[in-house]
Amino acid sequence: MIMLHIAICDDETEFVTHLTNLIQQYAAETGEKIKITAYYDGMELVERYDTSIDLMFLDIQMRLLDGLHTAQRIRERDGNVGIIFLTTLTQYGLEGYQYQAADYIIKPIKYVRLKAELNQWLKKHRQDNSPSMIVVNDSGKYKIALKSLRYVETFNRKLLLHTEQENIISYKSMKELEQELSQAGFARTGICRSVSVLCYDDLFQ
Repeated sequence: MIMLHIAICDDETEFVTHLTNLIQQYAAETGEKIKITAYYDGMELVERYDTSIDLMFLDIQMRLLDGLHTAQRIRERDGNVGIIFLTTLTQYGLEGYQYQAADYIIKPIKYVRLKAELNQWLKKHRQDNSPSMIVVNDSGKYKIALKSLRYVETFNRKLLLHTEQENIISYKSMKELEQELSQAGFARTGICRSVSVLCYDDLFQ
């Protein structure tokens, strides 16, 4: 069984402890292997973001960087991670859906609700989970779902990855990336003498 990595981001220490205990109870009851990482502010989560996180519980109202702006920053790096917002006010939770939130939970949270949320998210996650790749550059670490990657081109002695959301620089060589993506159906195509493009096979058929 693959371990699930869950992050909790909330500036209330007691609530983080409470939610951690509920998740541990869920793991013991279901047999799921779960790693839990706690963050106590949105800025801390953004600065120390770990692309192995599968799901995060993100409080909307925090002091240094609120949950909505945190989600916006995280979505720039990771389009796949699950986000469940925590809030005391319904309207803030609804606002969070623009960041592809899985759901929102009104605090305080009880075990019955947590169990239902995790069951629902895990079912969808295991049905939809698609392969991804990690790209590291001077701006940080990015997790890119291969289904969102359109093509890769050489750009100023670097690689430019064109995704559905944005363009991301990679310092790998085209040969390295070609080997990494060949099993996912990507193939290298020469557009001209000076430009090499790596794209999904169907684009040039």
